[in-house]
Amino acid sequence: MGAGHDHGTSEIKHEKPLWWAFGLTASFLIAEVVGGLLTNSLALLSDAAHMMTDVIALAISLFAVRLSRRPPDAKRTYGYARMEAIGAMINGGLLFVVAGYILWEAAGRFRQPPEVASGGMLVIATIGLVVNLISMRLLKAGSGTSLNVRGAYLEVWSDMLGSVGVIIGALIIRFTGWTLADPIIAALIGLWVLPRTWTLLRQAGHVLMQGVPAGMELESLRSMLVSHPGVREIHDLHVWALGSQQPVLTAHVVLQDAGVDAEQMRGALAEALKEQFNVHHATLQVELTPCGEAHGHA
Repeated sequence: MGAGHDHGTSEIKHEKPLWWAFGLTASFLIAEVVGGLLTNSLALLSDAAHMMTDVIALAISLFAVRLSRRPPDAKRTYGYARMEAIGAMINGGLLFVVAGYILWEAAGRFRQPPEVASGGMLVIATIGLVVNLISMRLLKAGSGTSLNVRGAYLEVWSDMLGSVGVIIGALIIRFTGWTLADPIIAALIGLWVLPRTWTLLRQAGHVLMQGVPAGMELESLRSMLVSHPGVREIHDLHVWALGSQQPVLTAHVVLQDAGVDAEQMRGALAEALKEQFNVHHATLQVELTPCGEAHGHA
């Protein structure tokens, strides 16, 4: 028995801030690439590469918001919710490539540190910091209610730290002439990207492998269902997520006796799942006797 559930209305609510953040970040990305080439700063270019992943992440978030409006059809009965996880996998792959390139270039510059125009590097990084702070402000409200927006918020937040790193590197070069600060900052930015990338890939892979949604415990679900009056046993319990906010549950419910009304039991359990675990899409098969051990018994 399925109940009515949210079709991405919280995502749509935060679409305008996403568009503003996307526009600001994409515009500054172009300026930062040009500035990095003109100043010969690898730290600035590495921060630009990181900002490129921010633009991609924001684009993926906007794409997921748009697709969430599309209803299921005859070929995609669950709609397009999984595109969020697929997009995150693509974003994670790009992040790995970017981080690897940054570390490779930094290693070369440790051997032969080039001249760096610290003044231009400092100006551009400062503007980048302002852009990141504005984008963070725009996305902060949505980050508390939407995992999709939260991912974009964390991307911008980490890029803000990258801008701070570039500013520190520019100041060191300007006042000490120590040009090794540039590849060191670049390498630190690259190393900062890698663990975040792994986390992103792991979360996306968990969704695609139909893992139990984050923050939800299977045994707690089972205990709640079994403790309901009239329920003797629960088997074939499965719970997964279509996207970041759409948990889906299926289970076989064995009744204690024939006197229990199956329809009332389904309705009561579905309501309990909605209230206690925020599961709005549950399919419950009610039985008088267990149908036997099934493959993939949970």
